[in-house]
Amino acid sequence: MSYPGDKHEQPTVVPIKKIIEEADNLKTFVLEYPLKAKPGQFIMAWMPRIDAKPFAMSYQTENEFHFAVMAVGPFTKKMMELKEGDKLGFFGPYGNAFELKGKRIALVGGGCGTPPLKFAAIEAMNKGIEVDFIMGARNKAGIAYADEFEKLDMNLFIATDDGSLGEKGYTTDILKKRLEENKYDSILTCGPEIMMQKVIELADEYDTRCQVSMERYMKCGFGVCGQCAVDGLGVPICKQGPIFEKEKIKEITEFGKYKRDAKGAKVNFGSHC
Repeated sequence: MSYPGDKHEQPTVVPIKKIIEEADNLKTFVLEYPLKAKPGQFIMAWMPRIDAKPFAMSYQTENEFHFAVMAVGPFTKKMMELKEGDKLGFFGPYGNAFELKGKRIALVGGGCGTPPLKFAAIEAMNKGIEVDFIMGARNKAGIAYADEFEKLDMNLFIATDDGSLGEKGYTTDILKKRLEENKYDSILTCGPEIMMQKVIELADEYDTRCQVSMERYMKCGFGVCGQCAVDGLGVPICKQGPIFEKEKIKEITEFGKYKRDAKGAKVNFGSHC
């Protein structure tokens, strides 16, 4: 028998409590279950006879947890067809978590990398940490949580490629400006690896700690299949990550260059995270 807070090596199946349209091609799924996860950790969402895929939590209360889904492949497109009340299984939570400490931190998220940082931001503010949240997308339609974040006690900065919301440009442009004016105890980042590479470079330039959330194809989520082992370190992301310090990320030779598909073949990055 499993208990709340345990890791679930067998799937727990619950009805979907709520589905929220957050942005263009991005939905939040709310499951009523006391998961007791930490910011940065993930679950393996499971649909019988289809597949299981990893998703990081975007929010959590005592009795429910949220995670966001962007339709980028067959599994996530199938998930987008689900409705409130439909059953969904999950395993987890798995992986390590962001370390939230200090007086002030910066969070840098792009696209589908924003949801796990939302969880981290809320937990950080609960600890009395000042949060600068920098998020970006191609356009206004791709920005999630802006109205929600405006109501929270954080400093919100938005960048869009076309300038339709916030500043025109990239999240890293804003981060550089903020680093010139502020000292952060840590930078947390999640999103496209080309963006996170630049975040790491800026963290080095300004001598700032940087925690990186790295995504790879997973089949099990708990270190058995070896599918998410990365070149350079040779460690599985699901067990040793998904959160890495910037110094460890630099030892992962495939970071920012390629990832592997379900068969283990190298593939270049697409336009989404």
